[in-house]
Amino acid sequence: MIGDLVSKWMPFPERYYHKPKDWADNLRPNSALSDHEHVPYLLKNTILKAQEALLRMQNRKEGFWCGPLKSDTTIVSDSVMLFNFLGRGQDPKVQKMAAHILREQLPDGGWPIYKNGPSDVSATLKAYWALKFAGYSPQDARMQAARRRIQELGGVHKVNTYTKFYMAIFGQYDWNGVPTILPELMLFPRWFYFSIYAMSSWTRAIVIPLSIVWAKPPKISCPPNAVLDELFPDSRRYVPLKDTMPPHGFFSWTNFFLLWDQGLKKLEGHGGHWIRQWALRLAEDWILQRLEGSDGLGAIYPGIINTIMAMKCLGCPETDPRFVQQIKVLENLELDEGETLQYQPCHSPIWDTAISIIALAESGLERNHPDLIAGAHWLISKEIRVAGDWRATNPLAPIGGWYFEFNNTYYPDIDDTAMVMLALRHVEMDESLGKARERSCLRGINWLWGMQSRSGGWAAFDKDNTRAILTKIPFADHNAMIDPPTADVTARVLEFMGYVGYDLSYPRIKKAVDFLRQEQEKDGSWFGRWGVNYIYGTWQALRGLAAIGEDMNQPYIRRAVDWLKSVQMDDGGWGERCDTYNDPSLKGKGPSTPSQTAWGLMGLLAAGEGESESVRRAVDYLIRTQKIDGTWDENECTGTGFPKVYYLEYTMYRQYFPLQALGNYLRIFASNKKMSSVAEPV
Repeated sequence: MIGDLVSKWMPFPERYYHKPKDWADNLRPNSALSDHEHVPYLLKNTILKAQEALLRMQNRKEGFWCGPLKSDTTIVSDSVMLFNFLGRGQDPKVQKMAAHILREQLPDGGWPIYKNGPSDVSATLKAYWALKFAGYSPQDARMQAARRRIQELGGVHKVNTYTKFYMAIFGQYDWNGVPTILPELMLFPRWFYFSIYAMSSWTRAIVIPLSIVWAKPPKISCPPNAVLDELFPDSRRYVPLKDTMPPHGFFSWTNFFLLWDQGLKKLEGHGGHWIRQWALRLAEDWILQRLEGSDGLGAIYPGIINTIMAMKCLGCPETDPRFVQQIKVLENLELDEGETLQYQPCHSPIWDTAISIIALAESGLERNHPDLIAGAHWLISKEIRVAGDWRATNPLAPIGGWYFEFNNTYYPDIDDTAMVMLALRHVEMDESLGKARERSCLRGINWLWGMQSRSGGWAAFDKDNTRAILTKIPFADHNAMIDPPTADVTARVLEFMGYVGYDLSYPRIKKAVDFLRQEQEKDGSWFGRWGVNYIYGTWQALRGLAAIGEDMNQPYIRRAVDWLKSVQMDDGGWGERCDTYNDPSLKGKGPSTPSQTAWGLMGLLAAGEGESESVRRAVDYLIRTQKIDGTWDENECTGTGFPKVYYLEYTMYRQYFPLQALGNYLRIFASNKKMSSVAEPV
């Protein structure tokens, strides 16, 4: 009776402690796949080589996996700008960065924001400016080509907000053409509609340091060789913000924010000095608190470099240990390739380690393999045990979860948390480590339930971060101002929950499935927020739905299966490019890649298509394209940072996803006598 009273008093719609009876037992691994005499040699050999290749990539000393994470040239260009901001423009690294930028220039003179993509005006201007910083003459043929491409793409005034912000710091763009980012945002209470916590976590990491730079702009003169006068068509050094915003009516939120921006610019310097100082102190304290236990603010590149600039604007000496640490964090993101140098947007060890364990286990590696145990032990050690930013708008949820990077205490994310627990259930452990797994997963499950949004779905970092009005703010052109629930993250959570015993009899599971059904496209596919794109979303949706026991013969499931089959390439693979975020009619029309083929294959297998011709052709593709050393090549970006703006090349996707997919097929093949009677699937 007391338990009923407590559960009714608790502010949660469903008891967190109400879990499937055997949930803890389901955290323990099933038996590894035993050998089968009828499994084709080519299939077994491909898997064995891929396992050996993936095991070679492990950090044997600590147990984790972490592949280089690459992106476009914009962050390299920003690094050149930062070096000059710090007075280090003559550092030899600048020339190595310039060499990397030149290597990525397209034949038309521009630079793209993803591999094999078209030129982008912001990326091209940043690259051009970085090369000028590095001493390249405007008369250089490559610079002339870049300048022509900038004009063809609309000119200097078409670049995005943050490019203009950095230009304004050096006096190359008028501050009147840059959106106002006031530190007074810090004064809004958490419950206020336009609080900083209404923004996505990554936006906070970008914007709050920039608000300090806005309020205390540094007095930095641009080196004469880096002045951009030749890019301006006339004497104007800015255009009004209203001319750069998407079409909008007079009675619109866009116009409302534009009017506010104009008013704030007129008030700048006329308000109470003590208010500004209070806001700056709050912004500084907020940043410094979140640097504790983290590899930079948010452990992401924009947060790191903006923090470095904010520290300088606040007068922090370069000998300050906190400043020195941020420079070290930035240096840790370097990818030195000898003659060239580029930067990673962040590190991905939690993500890479979890998926590597899953791929190795699901492809038949013994569950008590020492490398799997080492990886699982490292993951358990990385569990978060303190409240992060998510607590600001979700104060009653329990603490738990995992982040993406090596250290990012304040920002656990839902996708990584689910993926880590999906991995931990595959490893056979001794009693002590097994108990630690059970306790950490219990906390992880409770945290995930606490992060479910009202719609039934899950987002990346926050709960109910859905105030779409904020996307109309002038500095929201990075296309990720908010963090709404998405199909791919929701399906990942469902996959884990299904494996530990949750099914459609649980109201929260049913609500999540309803969310997925609402998110499905008319053609049967699902949008992929964090991977490119519809192949990613559709694979994960099918896998999640299968795990919680959904009837995979339902019409909406079969539409998804039919869509996957319809976009399979003639070579047996699947592929999409980042342009599908701009034009959905291009979905499924890119060149085949190992990672996307693996997603398509796993989607079909989850839907019970193990015996289909489409599956056989996909397996054939992966076997045929594997290299002698057990790896695969991939020359595309298949990861997503900010759709339409920023994309990622996860260099390990091409290794562990094909292995996982082939392992899934092997298990089905070995257990199906009808399939096993066939000599070879290829």
